[in-house]
Amino acid sequence: MLLSAVDSGWADPVRLHHEGRTARLLLDNARAVLAQGLGVRPDELYLTTSGTAAIHAGLSAVLTARRRVGGAVVHSAVEHSAVLHTAGEAGVEIGVDLHGRVDLDAFAAAVRKPGVAVAVLQSANHEVGTRQPIEAAAAACGPVPLFVDAAASIGHEVVSDGWSVLTASAHKWGGPAGVGLLAVRKGTRIAPAWPMDEREDGLSPGFPDVPNLLAAAAALQARLAEAAELDRQHRGWIAEIRQRVGADVPDVEVVGDPEDRLPHVLTFSCLYVDGEALVTALDAEGFSVSSGSACTSSTLRPSHVLAAMGVLTHGNVRVSLARTTTYGEIDRFCRVLPGIVQRIRAEVGM
Repeated sequence: MLLSAVDSGWADPVRLHHEGRTARLLLDNARAVLAQGLGVRPDELYLTTSGTAAIHAGLSAVLTARRRVGGAVVHSAVEHSAVLHTAGEAGVEIGVDLHGRVDLDAFAAAVRKPGVAVAVLQSANHEVGTRQPIEAAAAACGPVPLFVDAAASIGHEVVSDGWSVLTASAHKWGGPAGVGLLAVRKGTRIAPAWPMDEREDGLSPGFPDVPNLLAAAAALQARLAEAAELDRQHRGWIAEIRQRVGADVPDVEVVGDPEDRLPHVLTFSCLYVDGEALVTALDAEGFSVSSGSACTSSTLRPSHVLAAMGVLTHGNVRVSLARTTTYGEIDRFCRVLPGIVQRIRAEVGM
């Protein structure tokens, strides 16, 4: 789809010449397919350049529209860094339990206070997989709009209803990088925080990447068609990794809710092991995993998610299963991991 669209969807879709009209048709088709995948109307969906850009644009637009109400942003302590950066000093952080689930009573109490412009709660955590109580949080918000970062969930499972604004990222379901989605329910007031233009009502200025948007739509369709079977398979494999890592690796902590979680994500932390060294050693064995915070791993800082949960942050590894993952790879990962951890600990005298 991507290669085909490069030939036919390269033009500017706001132009009236033949190539522009063709690009517009392709863009409208991509928007309709993506909207259907999210369960929204096409005119409720804005197309951005990434999930991070969708969070920045959407959250800023809600804050701008509700500035007369107040400027406070109530959010959990384990949100994506884009939420934390956008909220800034106006953020009201709500703690989470050992599984990473928000304290719903504290969340509801904070939302009811005067001056709250918006509440933010991810559908499920992108590092440890724990689901958040979206439906209950939406009920607690009342007139305050609920902003949901659903990047970890879309393409894998349905997000509970009740939200006002939702964001997603195409690379999370196997689409190309550089495509983000921002869904805004009718009746939710938004006002772009920057000068408006004719592109996406000003929420995502600039030339839309029609080929990548079409590829993202095709990938979402394909992923949803196989979601039930893949998620059943992945849930079983993640459960096996949890059990074998916990049993075979000394001084390890497997984190996140063991049941109420995403089917394809797992994080564990190893005491006396450097996360970067562990990732490098696993990469040499053919396993592409990550360490540190999933959204800021390039900084090599401890994960703010794990720190907020009060669990071990040292030597953490996040495993994500793809549609191409095989059970043979799962089994080999579990077999080579204990030896790698033992070797790294021996190198530092542990």
